[in-house]
Amino acid sequence: MDYKDYYKTLHIAKEASQEEIKRAYRKLARKYHPDINKDASAEARFKEINEAHDVLKDKEKRKDYDSFGGNWQTGQEFRPPPDWRDSFKGDGNGSRRASNPHYSEFFESLFGGNPGHFTSENFSSVGQDGGRGHDLNAKISISLEDSYHGAKRTITLNRIVNDGTGIQTLKPQSLHITIPKGIMEGQQIRLEGQGEAEFVMGPSGNLFLEIVFEPHPIFTVNKRDIFLTLAVTPWEAALGATIAVPTLGGNVDLKLPANSQTGKKLRMKGRGLSSKNQVGNQFVTLTIHAPAAHTTEQRELYERMAEIMPYNPRSGWEVEK
Repeated sequence: MDYKDYYKTLHIAKEASQEEIKRAYRKLARKYHPDINKDASAEARFKEINEAHDVLKDKEKRKDYDSFGGNWQTGQEFRPPPDWRDSFKGDGNGSRRASNPHYSEFFESLFGGNPGHFTSENFSSVGQDGGRGHDLNAKISISLEDSYHGAKRTITLNRIVNDGTGIQTLKPQSLHITIPKGIMEGQQIRLEGQGEAEFVMGPSGNLFLEIVFEPHPIFTVNKRDIFLTLAVTPWEAALGATIAVPTLGGNVDLKLPANSQTGKKLRMKGRGLSSKNQVGNQFVTLTIHAPAAHTTEQRELYERMAEIMPYNPRSGWEVEK
């Protein structure tokens, strides 16, 4: 019985990391898959690659395999020592099974067919090993209104999908997404099973969509809080007024205190990005806009105001020479 050098089969070093093993396997499996490679030797090579991967992907099984391979020399026939079975952890089921045609005699001698030890059932065939495709990450732009109200969106992604035989193809796929109410920029929506497909038959990874807010014409946002700069007239600021203020949920009446000044900040509780458990607010910052004096009557009005309400907003700014 010949020794099987699984590292050589996958073209990797013995010190290869688990990620390197996975990358090497995926590359070779694609190359030699019988549905893709029609060469007469492709199927046998594909089985060798699967067998090597089934052992080396598992840290414990890889450790057991390495304990034998270290004593093997090129040109020798591989003969496990008499007590080799004692080094393996039993699965406790006491089962016995015949050789599996998907694995070599070497594999079966080490891992299969004996009570109280690993059988080839512990090493499922490729695509049925519970391995999962890579998770994918993408960004999705939504409006502040989508977050404020919650929304449903449909997006189209070009995704690698399995056709059920192990062949992967790139196909456009429409996904229906629920935007949770109150979601913040930078948070993610997890779509289970919508990530990268495993090469053959295994479950796909997940898709994580990171939220990015589209620019808004009048609002800015910081986490859950919404900010608005509100223009008011001098008389609204001086006399006080009730003003219809835009919010993401529509106009809301805001009472402006008398004698308000530019820069005054007012809070509108609960008018930010609120979720089920957390409340966001809207903050309104006032800026006073004076109308232009275009007519004689308007100029006279400003002159009269200057007479009866003398006021210097720059008082105290004098610099000593």
